[in-house]
Amino acid sequence: MRIHRVEIEGFGPFRERQVIDLDAYAVDGLFLIGGRTGAGKSSILDAITFTIFGSVPRYEGGEKRLRSDHCEPDDPTSVAVEFTTGGTRWRIERSPEYERPKKRGGGMTTAPARAQMGEVIGGTVEWKAAKDRDVANLVAEVVGLNQQQFLQVILLAQGRFARFLLADNNDRQKLLRTLFGSRRFEDYENELDQRRRAAEASVSEGRQLLSVVLDQADAIAAGLPPREETDGSEIGSTDGPGAASEEARLTGLSRAEHRSRHEVEVAEAAEVAARRIRESAAAECERLRGEREKQRQRDELRRKLEELDARAASIEGERAELKAARRAESVRGALDAATRALASVTSAARTLERARAVWEEVDASGASAPDELDAVVEQAQQRIGAWQPMLEVEQRFPEAETALDRLRTEAEQIAARRHELAAQLAAIPEQRKRLESDARSAAERAAGRQHAEERVTALTAQLDAARKVSRLLEEYERVARRAEEARQARDQADRELGELHRRRLGGYAAELASELVAGIPCAVCGSTAHPAPAERADEHVTADEIDAAEERKSAAARSESRASDERRDAQRALAEAEARAGGRTLADLEAERDAALAQQKDAEAAAGELSDLEASQSALAAEEQRLGNARTAAEEENSELLAAIRSAENELQKSRAAIAEARGDADSVAARLDVERSRAAAASGFAEGQREASRAEGAAAQAAEALAEAVAEAGFADVEKARSAIRDGATQERLERAISAYDADMQSTKAALVELELLVLPDEEIDVDAARAALAQAEDERDAAVAHLSSMRQLATSLADTLHRADDVHARIAGAAREAAVIRDLADAVAGRNMKKMDLETFVLAAELEGIVEAANRRLDEMSDGRYALQHTDALAYRNAASGLGLEVLDRFTGQPRSPRSLSGGETFLASLALALGLAEVVTNRAGGITLDTLFIDEGFGSLDSETLETAMRTLDGLRAGGRTVGVISHVEAMKEQIPAQLRVDRTPQGWSTVSQ
Repeated sequence: MRIHRVEIEGFGPFRERQVIDLDAYAVDGLFLIGGRTGAGKSSILDAITFTIFGSVPRYEGGEKRLRSDHCEPDDPTSVAVEFTTGGTRWRIERSPEYERPKKRGGGMTTAPARAQMGEVIGGTVEWKAAKDRDVANLVAEVVGLNQQQFLQVILLAQGRFARFLLADNNDRQKLLRTLFGSRRFEDYENELDQRRRAAEASVSEGRQLLSVVLDQADAIAAGLPPREETDGSEIGSTDGPGAASEEARLTGLSRAEHRSRHEVEVAEAAEVAARRIRESAAAECERLRGEREKQRQRDELRRKLEELDARAASIEGERAELKAARRAESVRGALDAATRALASVTSAARTLERARAVWEEVDASGASAPDELDAVVEQAQQRIGAWQPMLEVEQRFPEAETALDRLRTEAEQIAARRHELAAQLAAIPEQRKRLESDARSAAERAAGRQHAEERVTALTAQLDAARKVSRLLEEYERVARRAEEARQARDQADRELGELHRRRLGGYAAELASELVAGIPCAVCGSTAHPAPAERADEHVTADEIDAAEERKSAAARSESRASDERRDAQRALAEAEARAGGRTLADLEAERDAALAQQKDAEAAAGELSDLEASQSALAAEEQRLGNARTAAEEENSELLAAIRSAENELQKSRAAIAEARGDADSVAARLDVERSRAAAASGFAEGQREASRAEGAAAQAAEALAEAVAEAGFADVEKARSAIRDGATQERLERAISAYDADMQSTKAALVELELLVLPDEEIDVDAARAALAQAEDERDAAVAHLSSMRQLATSLADTLHRADDVHARIAGAAREAAVIRDLADAVAGRNMKKMDLETFVLAAELEGIVEAANRRLDEMSDGRYALQHTDALAYRNAASGLGLEVLDRFTGQPRSPRSLSGGETFLASLALALGLAEVVTNRAGGITLDTLFIDEGFGSLDSETLETAMRTLDGLRAGGRTVGVISHVEAMKEQIPAQLRVDRTPQGWSTVSQ
């Protein structure tokens, strides 16, 4: 990595912009950064560090005073560094957060921190990152070093050399951890400790689980039946759960599980025996219960037979009643027929009398014989047939008149519709003419739409430019005033410098006189006597005042140059804006723009109106077509209606004449037909009544003769006896069912009783309760055997499952214990729980430290003329503190190692410098072999004697090998003499510092 250029402005002691070109020292390779103490030499390194990494180590933990205290409120603060790495040149610019005046209004505001990084290509910068985070990521990718590594290998700052050499084990570990990124080993240690604790917890949890499982097994095994003899080897012993070792308890659990299986076999045999006893008792109980039931059935049949014998006389009476009823069935029909015939005679006589009265009421002709009445009916029916059609005509006549009225109304409506359609068609030409006129007007207005839009766009652009002109004019006037003020300030500085030069020349005599010494020749005349030396006037000007005035003149000239450039830029921007505005005023442009907008809106509205008008024209044409079709249809419908009206009027005239003829003297055809139908019905009813009375009398005589014959044939003495023997069907069916049921019961009872009597059962009641008690006892014993078997099976299954679980948990515990032991050993080794108290991180860093010591000794051997060598030691520290990163100095004069703190100041410096350079070499190699083309060393060379300083100078001179540029910060005069290439940092009279090369 080679640093080419550093730019500093408003940072630390540097108020004005300072540019440091490090390429100017590439030829010499070694240059001195000199200046008085406090001038700001180390601030250059602070600027480099801040630019690249965004922070300064010596300000960390305190107030970050990066902005120069010499800055005016308007002065900027920024730093920039250009460097090359990997063949690519990069530039980083950065500004810290600081207070500045507000651009608008009064007061102060906070300018935010800013950072950007880009690639330098052909003198221009192609920015790659513009945010602090993005810059940090890109720096990490490009530089390959973190800030701590950068400070250790490129910027070797004050105090860091001896600090690393004299640090204790912990402090040295912190630095090496930062440089080599070994914190991950601490993460490894924490992770392994967590794993160790987790593994030990897993073993502990497993043992707890096994204890719980074994306790459960104890509780389960307690349910086994007690044995008369036991060797105490099973679980559940008197010692209680958990008393024996895990292995012993597992063995006891296995024996208990074996015994449970034996108890299951015993319980199975007992259950089979109990089941057989129960089956035998059940069979005996069932036999006795069967005999007792048959005994009960026999006694019940005996009682039933006695009841049937008692009912025998009653049943015989019902048999006689049923037999007489069946004989009377042959008389039932004749008796019913005779009764109906007498009823018919009576009904026919009453009907005849009513018909006679009706006929005599409607007719006075005297006709009464049936044949005469039939003739009257026939004549009436002929007249009714003739008048019936006219009745239908008469009934439809009002409907026909209503239909004619509807036709006339429709004709009037059609006439009005024709008149309305004619008026609408007459108005269409005027509407068409108006729409065409409006469409032409809208088309003319819409045609200017595109022109209006273009005009609005152009005027808007001009208006924006005009508004910008107003702002730029104010800016130009402000810049012009500032430029004029800067010109006047420069002229004033010129006048003040001229006045000072004039006064300086006028006071030269007094200045020379002030240097005269008695007896010393005058530098002007050579005289050793000085009788009247010139006196210094009150206006005497010193060289410092001249220098200050020249500086003020230069500053004023720079300010004038900047203000002049700003004025030219403002004038050019104003001219460009005025050109875009076209020389028009803001008011004119706004008025013209508003007019163009109005024209644009009118054209857009006209386009919409034109579309609506075209749609209206199409709708009007369609309406005209529709109205024409409607008028034609109305005319056709009117012709059809007129024809229908004429036809309806003719039909009504004919119907009216026919109805009048058919009505005669009656009010209507219907009334005349009702009278005729009444007369015909009366004649017909009177004739039929006479005939029905004659038929009923004949039928009654025949029915009486048939009834007498039926009674004699049935064997009854007279009709009344036959009538009393008659029973309805339900009664006969009831009698027949009762008799049949009695006969069936008698027969089945005798048959069943004979069968039971053959069994020769005892008359006394058979006892079944003893057999039932024996069966209940057998069932209880069977249930107890089944329950015991189920309990033993469940217990055996539970013990087997528990044994399996316990074996599985025990196996897992053994595996977890082995794994935990391995992890514990590894965690102890990594955490440094060993005799050396050296953890894995320290072990790794110790290897790095050995490499650093090896690299440092190559330089220390030359610096100390072979006397001293650094060596790494892992011996235990004082009071057994952590070790592994110790350093010793081997003194070859004595052959004994000793503490670095025993070295003198110069020896400590040389050892520290050698160690720092060795550390830089190792860190560089670890960072991917970065080439260190630029190196800064800021260390206390003032503590060295001349011989040691010479040795240090030879070492520094050797660092130039390979084209490396080395910058050394020191104010030692001897180094100024030995290093010709120098960069000066001087403090101005105003207090801020400047850089000169």
